[in-house]
Amino acid sequence: MNAPRLLSALTFLSLSLTGLPGLAQTSPPLTVGMALDVGGKSDRSFNQAAWEGAQRAAHDLGVTVKLFEPTTDKRGTTSRGAEPLAKGGANLVIGVGFANKDSVVSAAQKYPGAKFAVVDDLPSGANTVGLRFREQEGSFLVGYIAAVTSRTGVVGFVGGQDVPLIHKFQAGYAAGVHFICPKCQVVSAYTGTTPKAWNDPATARSLAAKMQAQGADVIFAAAGGSNAGVVAQVNAAQCLKASGLPAGMVFKPNLFASLPLSAGYQKACAGETRPAFFIGVDSDQNYLGDDDKNPATLNHGLTSMVKRVDNAVYSIIRDVKKGKPWRSGDESFGLQNDGVGYALDSYNRPLISPALQTTLKTVQRLITIGTVKVPTQ
Repeated sequence: MNAPRLLSALTFLSLSLTGLPGLAQTSPPLTVGMALDVGGKSDRSFNQAAWEGAQRAAHDLGVTVKLFEPTTDKRGTTSRGAEPLAKGGANLVIGVGFANKDSVVSAAQKYPGAKFAVVDDLPSGANTVGLRFREQEGSFLVGYIAAVTSRTGVVGFVGGQDVPLIHKFQAGYAAGVHFICPKCQVVSAYTGTTPKAWNDPATARSLAAKMQAQGADVIFAAAGGSNAGVVAQVNAAQCLKASGLPAGMVFKPNLFASLPLSAGYQKACAGETRPAFFIGVDSDQNYLGDDDKNPATLNHGLTSMVKRVDNAVYSIIRDVKKGKPWRSGDESFGLQNDGVGYALDSYNRPLISPALQTTLKTVQRLITIGTVKVPTQ
């Protein structure tokens, strides 16, 4: 066979083989639209965790990620990104936060060829899925830690917007506290009733200060960007003083008397005092309690209730990218599948003893097998 005929035959064979089933083919490009909630991608919490999951998917899977961060006008109306992202060509649109649910449902109806997901709510429609978490389970664990750590028997909870989702955090936290300390008191408050509550650190700080005045030496903040206010208050106070406790309240022995203390702490907290702590949420926020930039000294971030939004976002992007059959409805993430948990790192390891870590594993198992039923409200 001469050269021209050989080339023609090889070309025909190549074109024919690419259409045969079973042969490896390059997966089609995927554009992912990320519609964030109020607070933005750098809120050190919920939105940031979702964005990090998307960025990991972009790096590992080669997908293109488009970002939409909402704005609020003078009338208080917040823009939503589901429809603009779908209109711009996104094959998969992920609405971060329950506030994006309605816009996702509307966009899913207008763009039936695209796929849509909502983090923290269950949308309707054959081309939608809800990525939801059993926040109460992780909150139970950090409530247990708070009760064991508290030297006053009073702990706090600062929620963001007063909605059923955050009630799950509060209920699980209180249940974890009372599981190990039935007589402990949980003081709770919310930063507001509108979406503005997620980005109001001033109100959160004021609430935290009032709780400390009531003797709360550990405060769990589940308030999105408002968490910064609780962190600021705890880092500023550093400790509770016996002279400032409510009448009749006395300290239990200091669990952390042997830990190295910063010069600032020693000066501000001389005498009969006990350390003040916060518990972060969604992402690992322990490092925010390192007020002297020295991880070796006592840290004020006791732990964080991590909600692996990053893993949920990554998994839905991966499944779509790989062509996994689409299943609408509810995808649930909890202790059993590493969807929630508590953060343990170099900043707080001295605060969570090996014995407590072992106990927490037992508690986690009791929850996953159903022996311990964690309430949601």
